[in-house]
Amino acid sequence: MFSCGEDPIPKPKAFLRLDYPEAQYVKINPDLPFTLEKNLLANDRANVKKAGDDASYGMDIEYRPLKGTIYLTYKKVNKENLMTYLRDAQNFTQKHTQKADEIIEQVYENKERKVYGMFYEVGGNAASQSQFYVTDSSDHFVTGSLYFYAKPNYDSILPAADYLKKDIQHIMETIEWVNE
Repeated sequence: MFSCGEDPIPKPKAFLRLDYPEAQYVKINPDLPFTLEKNLLANDRANVKKAGDDASYGMDIEYRPLKGTIYLTYKKVNKENLMTYLRDAQNFTQKHTQKADEIIEQVYENKERKVYGMFYEVGGNAASQSQFYVTDSSDHFVTGSLYFYAKPNYDSILPAADYLKKDIQHIMETIEWVNE
């Protein structure tokens, strides 16, 4: 018996390739006491909403193509509440230790703009892969966290999480306080 062609060879395993556009940033003023730069890929819900009774306000930066949202919360600081806000932000991140493989902390400091804070990268199947807080230590406190619209599966959301991690760091690094 004769056959045509070569012996069949199994195809190699393929992996989904996700390419995202290069980030382009624009400065926005979200009607809060700070400005920031956001990626043009994201939609910001321009309506800032009151997030509670303690004069806190929220703003969402939504990435529909990546099925994720960065949630920002602003709180007014006074002498009595700064330590509470810091402790709450740190405890919020530590709640992810049950599902996280690791939590990497990066201190952020910009003395010129009086912006000080911490960036957290959460590895593993945690609900939020990136979080941060920044403050001027006297008047303003901002927290941010990334959530996807899907059950956490670190391997499948890793490309989007890496892309948005860079955006979160950029947001954090471009916050400027607006004095009323």
